[in-house]
This record gives sequence, structure tokens and C-alpha cells, in this order.
Amino acid sequence: MTRTVRTAWIEAQQRIIEQLSLEANEAKFEAQLLLQNALNVNRAWLIAHESDALQDNVKASFESLLARRLLGEPIAYIFGYREFFGLNLIVSPDTLIPRPDTETLVEAALNRIPTDVRYSVLDLGTGTGAVALAIAKHRPEAQVMAIDASSTALDIAKRNATQLALTNIDLRLSNWFSALEGERFHLIVSNPPYIEQHDTHLTQGDLRFEPISALASGADGLDDIREIIDNCLLHMQPQGWLMLEHGYNQAHLVTDLMAQTGLVAIETIEDFGGNNRVTIGKNPLIVSTHWD
Repeated sequence: MTRTVRTAWIEAQQRIIEQLSLEANEAKFEAQLLLQNALNVNRAWLIAHESDALQDNVKASFESLLARRLLGEPIAYIFGYREFFGLNLIVSPDTLIPRPDTETLVEAALNRIPTDVRYSVLDLGTGTGAVALAIAKHRPEAQVMAIDASSTALDIAKRNATQLALTNIDLRLSNWFSALEGERFHLIVSNPPYIEQHDTHLTQGDLRFEPISALASGADGLDDIREIIDNCLLHMQPQGWLMLEHGYNQAHLVTDLMAQTGLVAIETIEDFGGNNRVTIGKNPLIVSTHWD
């Protein structure tokens, strides 16, 4: 029996459901993505040619990709890229995979960055550069600095900046604020590690393949968030903003930490799924107009 494009993705869909316990629609989406990659076509072509027979070389390529996915390897690592906020980004096992929830952080930042003036932005723990690059792309007048403590992750971010031809971004090796003494920014954003170190989800699904240092942060998941909040005012311009992504159940804790530090106008923003995802706070200091 001739194996067609359609029969190939249906068989793969079923195997993904059985081995990875995904919902049918998600399994179908992944099966089609793998087949599109093997054929080097888009989804429209795939659907239009679903009755075509698969060539032997395509079958072999598809089976190889499917085997990796059935072992649990994330699609993003298999392909080596992930789309985020309209940008096609290189990813690797040295970086966290950019997720749609983090686009909430980008939206919050863009809502407060002027479009026509110079504005300094700092992205802490940039990973692939996803947040920083999205901001730099949509606010070309902004000057964006992106830091990471991992040199391998920073290399990925630099490759992404180069392929996107963005020149208003500076990438620097730093463990949070350690290499930024005396530097201040109008806006600081971060998607830091925030999962509890003993959370069982770390041993399940895609998280098994991602760098643990980019995921977990202490017994309650807040060690890195505490460090950022505790030191943020030393690096914020008067009336500057701090914006942090966090877990769905951590908003009240992050809010309390920001308030204890002295930030004001604190609010939490929901992600596309209706979960508390980003909490922001403002430096209450005002630029002095007094001249001695």
C-alpha cells in the first residue's frame, strides 16, 4: 500500500498521542510540522498535496524526526528554531525555548516605551534574546541591553541579533546586575527562572530537555526574582519600570516583594490564557529640576 502524505501524518499523530499523551489536535499539529520539515514545505502545500505518495528519502527523514520527538525531545530543539512575537529565532539546548506566555512581557514593555525618543531597556537573563530582540525590533529608537550569565546562551542571542540585522541592541555577559555597576535604565524586563527546584514538572515533557538553570530557582522558585527586585532600584532611572514574568500562582508574592523594595504603581497582567503572568512596578523617584 502506497504511503501518502496524509496517511503518514495520521500514523504519526497516533503514535504521538500514545507515547507522549498529547491531545489529538496538538498531536496532529506536531505530526504535520515534522512532515513539513521533512518535505521542506509549508502547511498549505501539505494539505493541498495530502494524496501525494511519499518518496523513500522523505520517509527516512520523517521517521528520523518523529523518532526524536517520540523520545520527548522538544520540536524547537529538533528544528533548531522557534517563532516568537513574529521573529524566527535560533534555539538550542543551551537556551530556554521561548513560549507564547512570554509575549505578555513584551506587550507590557512596548506599551510603556515611547516610539520616538531614545529609551534605555535592560533584559535580564536574555537566553535566546527573544524579549530583547522583540523590543528592539518594534522600538528602533530604544537602546536595548541584554545580559545572560551563560556564554553559550549569549552566543545564540548574538546569532539571532545578527540574522535579524538589529543594531540597537548590546549583548553582555553578566550574572544579573554584576557587570552593570553604575548603569541605569528606563525599563528593566526579565523572564527569570521561577519554578520550585523540586517541582515534579521539571522531570516531565519538554522541561526535561531545557537547561535547569533557566527554569528553577530555589525552594519556592523566587530566589532569582528576589535578587532582581532587591537590586533593581540601583539600576533604574527615576520613574523607571521593572517588569517580571513569573508563575501563575506567584503574583501576590512578587507584588509584596516589589512593595517592600519601594516600588509603586504595582499591577499584575494576565497572559493569553487568563493566568497571572507579569507583574510590574515603578520607581517612585522623580527627576529633580532644582539646580544649585
